[in-house]
Amino acid sequence: MKLLILGGTGPTGRHVVDLALHAGDTVTVLARRPEALEETAGRVDVVAGDATSHDDVAKALSGQDVVISALGRSTSVRADALFTRAAAAVLGAAGEQGVSRLVWLSSFGVGDTYRSASVTQKVIYRTFLRNIYANKELSERAIRASGLDWTLVYPTTLTKGPAGGRYRVGERLPMKGNPTISRADVADFLYKAARDPEWIHREAVITD
Repeated sequence: MKLLILGGTGPTGRHVVDLALHAGDTVTVLARRPEALEETAGRVDVVAGDATSHDDVAKALSGQDVVISALGRSTSVRADALFTRAAAAVLGAAGEQGVSRLVWLSSFGVGDTYRSASVTQKVIYRTFLRNIYANKELSERAIRASGLDWTLVYPTTLTKGPAGGRYRVGERLPMKGNPTISRADVADFLYKAARDPEWIHREAVITD
């Protein structure tokens, strides 16, 4: 598989890079800081650029089979239009380059998944994460309407723990309290979904 990873230098995307390399895929990462992937020299094609730039994404998408977006805002509670801008760049470039498969990392509580959230989760989503979640929801409306073979992935609160491999995944999952999932397990599902047509045009909620 020829795979483009957005957010490949981030804490979740880096796990996806490692999984794809281990599987023998041809991996390309679009990165604002190519030096962050120095240890993968010779194994990863690193394209310097910005995921919100149509031209940069189009360049990186040339010849790819799949694009996985693991973009995030780290500890910031402001979206700064990252997700809507990145979605516009990816959707436009994918159409030009003939790439149809897109796996997009979101967050549980965005859009319709809010309805299934626990009381504790809803308080967090309505306050601290309100701005980011609003921008993510807008980006996902564009993705659903794009005609691409998309999968939207909604993990609960992310941790830095190791992969457990026993996470739950489904279009709707019951929630209690504020459940978590490791970034390593999220990366595992992102990568598997990119190879599995079962999740095309579906939303995947994922948690421990």
